[in-house]
Amino acid sequence: MITFTLNGRVVETDAPATVRLLDLIRDDFELIGTKEGCGEGECGACSVFVNNLVQNSCLIPIGSIAGANIQTIEGIIETEQFKILDESYSVAGGVQCGYCIPGMIMASAALLSKNPHPSETEIREGISGNLCRCTGYNMIVDAINLAAQKGDGIWQKK
Repeated sequence: MITFTLNGRVVETDAPATVRLLDLIRDDFELIGTKEGCGEGECGACSVFVNNLVQNSCLIPIGSIAGANIQTIEGIIETEQFKILDESYSVAGGVQCGYCIPGMIMASAALLSKNPHPSETEIREGISGNLCRCTGYNMIVDAINLAAQKGDGIWQKK
């Protein structure tokens, strides 16, 4: 039995230790905001926080998460940080198809938690593990910059 915290709730699973965290999150816990894009850790669509660090859940066997704190996009939706990011992405036109957005939001929140006033270069580096095929990156960078301005002072409150 593997026990861990998922979005603030202690959960357990008897799934084999080699099951990917992505599959467990989506199939067993029905948290479908985390997406599978490439399945190789290259696109960021499956991004989650593992002990407050952004990780690609498609690369993580659940045997390695015993006792870990996992947070998915569903786990941050009720936070003030998410509300600011959501509004900023909308205002800046940073969303088109939406497939990459959960991963982009996770990367954005991680970046702003570490660096609440990033430069454009730092923003681009912060989202560099995430692919977007529709919107392009300029509007996403604008959204993160706007969120940094709007959310002054809240990014360290995780």
